[in-house]
Amino acid sequence: MATCNVDVALKFQPELLSSETLLWSGRPNPKVIFHSDDWQLIPFSLVWTGFFVFWEGQAIRTHSTFMILWGVPFLVFGQYFVWGRFLWDAWLKRRTYYGVTNRRVLVLQESWKHRTNIIYIETIPTIEREGNETGTLWFGTKYPLSGARSTQKRSMSRFSLDLVPVFADIDDMNFVYSLVLGLKDKSLSRLSIGTNASRRKYLPTASRQAQAD
Repeated sequence: MATCNVDVALKFQPELLSSETLLWSGRPNPKVIFHSDDWQLIPFSLVWTGFFVFWEGQAIRTHSTFMILWGVPFLVFGQYFVWGRFLWDAWLKRRTYYGVTNRRVLVLQESWKHRTNIIYIETIPTIEREGNETGTLWFGTKYPLSGARSTQKRSMSRFSLDLVPVFADIDDMNFVYSLVLGLKDKSLSRLSIGTNASRRKYLPTASRQAQAD
């Protein structure tokens, strides 16, 4: 059974609200883990980079300064796709912390500056997951990487803090999924009971008014 990572739990103490209890905390698995997105990104990056390596070779042979300079940004972009993004993710992984309390889901990141991404458990619209024991959880819609201009999209890196909080590459994915799902069910049940109690409280008054009319 997964528990709180003590070192990570200390990171969340300043973020906790009164009467809030940290139930689980953890960090991304530090290994390089390939995701479903890579089935598209890796072939595209290899073709892109290969083309612009050829471009630069031709430009150097023809001594065309303009073609050499024009191709450099595209070659750098391709290098980022091939291997640079894995280095970027590794850098973010070492600075990213995940936590689940009795009230909220929290992502804490200490990269260039201290940043958090938080959602209250009862407001989570859906939980999407990818992977088996080690995997990724989206506490909201898993938006596509690309699409029409009007389409909501997500960052290429799962460790960038977007609109939807994400627990990426966690070893306890199934446990955390069940934990948050159970907390959400309990929270919605309490809200439902409270709403029904309020209705019963005001029902006699409403009935007397109806009879008077």
